[in-house]
Amino acid sequence: MPDFSFSRDSAISALCLIGGCTTLGLVTCAQAAPAFNSESPYMLGDWNGTRTELSEKGYDFKLDYTGEMGSNLHGGYDHDRTARYSDQFGLGTHLDLQKILGWDDAEFQLTITKRSGNNISNDRINDPRVGGFTSAQEVWGRGQTTRLTQMWYQQKFFDQKLDIKVGRFGEGEDFNSFPCDFQNLAFCGSQVGNWVGGIWYNWPVSQWALRVKYHLTPELYAQAGAYEQNPSNLDRGNGFKLSGSGTQGAVLPVELVWTPKLNGLPGEYRAGYYYSSAKASDVYKDQNGQPAALSGEAYRSASSKHGVWFGAQQQVTSIASDHSRGLSVFANATMHDKKTNAIDNYVQAGVVYKGPFDARAKDDIGFALARVHVNPALRKNAEASNQAHAVYDYDDPSFLPPQDTEYSAELYYGVHLANWLTVRPNLQYIRHPGGVDKVDDALIAGIKIQSSF
Repeated sequence: MPDFSFSRDSAISALCLIGGCTTLGLVTCAQAAPAFNSESPYMLGDWNGTRTELSEKGYDFKLDYTGEMGSNLHGGYDHDRTARYSDQFGLGTHLDLQKILGWDDAEFQLTITKRSGNNISNDRINDPRVGGFTSAQEVWGRGQTTRLTQMWYQQKFFDQKLDIKVGRFGEGEDFNSFPCDFQNLAFCGSQVGNWVGGIWYNWPVSQWALRVKYHLTPELYAQAGAYEQNPSNLDRGNGFKLSGSGTQGAVLPVELVWTPKLNGLPGEYRAGYYYSSAKASDVYKDQNGQPAALSGEAYRSASSKHGVWFGAQQQVTSIASDHSRGLSVFANATMHDKKTNAIDNYVQAGVVYKGPFDARAKDDIGFALARVHVNPALRKNAEASNQAHAVYDYDDPSFLPPQDTEYSAELYYGVHLANWLTVRPNLQYIRHPGGVDKVDDALIAGIKIQSSF
């Protein structure tokens, strides 16, 4: 899930990579980078200097591309080998309203995304009768369609201590945020949205939202948000829906974020809680406390839904004084409502080493492990459903496979071919895909391409 939001300072830094740039209040470039220059952050270069001129006036533009291929080398639900490709284009513009309109510490972001392609996980890796939890190609999903992904206004007050953002955007843009260099969904982006996706909408879906952040110290801030919970925003035909019709409630996250430097090396630590005000269905019992699949009664409903998350990223080594190279470690965990959510807890951890070789100082290597645990009540519901229909053979098409725990691992090597192009071949291993122990463990080969035009 590429991040198209960027600050004035990051925009200046990007422009300075183009070549011959200095920053003395304004960006000036002695020489504009041509197209396909490996030192430029953009494949198409500086548009003969036009890009820099526009940035100096407050207008920045970005066109990103992410493509992912997945092939089932061994195991999975369907052993027939094939390859699938999915991708995403993202077109964004960022406006510095201080430069354009004279509004201090104000900015605006607009982003449109388009997804297309197919996913190897849907029918080759996972049993399609119950589906899966992780995805071998994270860029697939939420409808292969065009969407309005970002449309927000941001304003800072009190020497930038108070930061307010309002408009259309997803929770994972600010809360439970995590990078997306891995290709498996279990290691990419905001993990809360992966396990309570019915209420928490990650990129590329947007909804009406408000986020308020306050810096308690330069290294510590607290934030709270209110996000429209509207399932119709997920529909493929509603990529540009702006009305609030279909809204069922609101998701209210709060989070504390600490960004220290330990021994001069950067880190980020997050702890948060979310609450959904919309009604949620029990995964197992009816209003009388009996298995709904056996009684035939409707599943009982709860008045709300909630959960917590924790996340940590810390660089632990560097190459001499070059802090852009070195080893970083990370871990994430989420816990969810056992009455209403299919997944009750999730944990992952991994390492990333940037600049492993002097000759390849911008390459990176990543390895991660994840465990997704299914709510035991969901397993009981599947068993009750099979009992109600007198189906006990896994090979029967009407059998509902009980789910338990899924494990994922990924190893990648990122080849930094240019500042605008990184290619990451990867190998993924999934034990008990979809939490179904009858499905063979799967080995998947993948390639992730990330490029900026």
